[in-house]
Order: sequence, then structure tokens, then C-alpha cells
Amino acid sequence: MDKERLAERLRAAYEAGPVAPLRDGLESTDAAGAYEVQAINTSHWISRGRRRVGSKIGLTAVSVQQQLGVDRPDFGVLFADMAVAIGGELPARLLQPKAEAEVALVMASGLDDRNATIHDVMAATAYVLPAIEIVDSRIAGWAITFADTVADNASSAAFVLGREPKLLSQLDLWTCGMVLEVDGAVASLGAGAACLGHPLEAAAWLARTLSELGTPLRARDIVLTGALGPMTPIKPGAVVRATIGGLGSCSFRYGSVGGVA
Repeated sequence: MDKERLAERLRAAYEAGPVAPLRDGLESTDAAGAYEVQAINTSHWISRGRRRVGSKIGLTAVSVQQQLGVDRPDFGVLFADMAVAIGGELPARLLQPKAEAEVALVMASGLDDRNATIHDVMAATAYVLPAIEIVDSRIAGWAITFADTVADNASSAAFVLGREPKLLSQLDLWTCGMVLEVDGAVASLGAGAACLGHPLEAAAWLARTLSELGTPLRARDIVLTGALGPMTPIKPGAVVRATIGGLGSCSFRYGSVGGVA
């Protein structure tokens, strides 16, 4: 099956519901083919007015890799219409949503270096925010391989950012603890070191990868560096809050009227 048809299948799933895994057109480890499908849909959406605002890194926590049966990170595109206001509401229109807490970087300058290191990321970062990523799979039952999630824009859906920027010099992103709460109950725990060893290591991996692809990080890009702990399913009406040591908190409500503080 050609990549255009696979891309169309994924786009249709947003409205029609989850589809079968893409194994009739993609081998489970076919990273190049999967990113080709992702790029087709990215171009499609941009041609219809969506605006790219950054990138998300997925599959950085060993716990999440174990949940999904994969063994390497991936990335997807963030669009402006994915942003949910802190304390706001995300309409309950997703298929199989899950939430995870992350460290978000906002870039001060572009970074185009196939050998980028943590130090290069630090020099290019303007500030840091706590974030919640809401992931969703267009593949039925989250029965994904690495190729499935890559093709599906790294299973992205929406994101929430905190409102109080912090400088990297103020933070210890390796030892920082994370608590993700759903309706006031602890649903996930983690730490910065769970994110590919360090959130900035994940960002450096992304910088190197995007540079190799000819689509480098740009000034003002948002980078969601990856989960600090296991993702947790959410249901309509749920209030989700993430707190990360040194960074503070952010929250949203899924599919209910009104906001949360």
C-alpha cells in the first residue's frame, strides 16, 4: 500500500474513529516509511491552514516504551491548534486519550547541528515550562508498533503549558520530581532522569535528528521533551494537573464546562 493511502487512512480516523494498525503498508520497524507518512499529513494540514509551532518527542521514558512495546524515541509536529489554555477545557473529541507530564523548552534561537549536544540546547533555549501532553492514537486499542506511532504524528493530540517561565540556570532537570494527578488522585510519578536520561538529552537527540532531515529547530519553537513517567488514560470530565519540581504546575479539564485554577 502506498504512503499516500496510509496517510489518508490516518486522517480519516480523526473523524471516523480508530483504524487497524498500518502493518499492511508498513513494517513495524520502518522508520523512514513511517516518517514519510507523517510528512505527507504534515504537508496536508499546513496546506489547509494549520500552523507549526514546534515538535514533540515521544517514547523517551522506559516505562512508556514498555507500555507500548517499543525501544526508541520518536518525534512529531506540534500545531498551534493543539494548544489548550492552562486551566482550560479540552473538548472530549479525542479517541483514546492519555495524559503525561513533560518539561517544555521554548527556543531562543534555531539549532541546526547534526552533532548537537546538551550544551548546544542550553545555549539555544530561552526558557522552560511545565507541560502536559495529551496523546491519542488513531490506531485501534493503542495496538501500535514503532512505525504506527511515528506515522500517526507520534500519537499527538494536544498540550498544555505552564504560565511561569523558568531559566535553565534555575533548574535541576535531572532530579526534578513529577506528579500527575487526575481528579486530585496521584496517577503517575516520575523524574527528569526518566526522560532519556535527561530532558535536555532528549532535546539534543531531536535537534540532531531534525538537522539531519533538513527541518531544524527554529527560534520560538516549543519542544515537548518527553514523558517523565507513565502516561495515564483520561475520561470526559477529568481534571488533570501536572506538578514538576522547580517548574510549578499546569492543569486542564477534559470535556466538561468551565475551567480549573
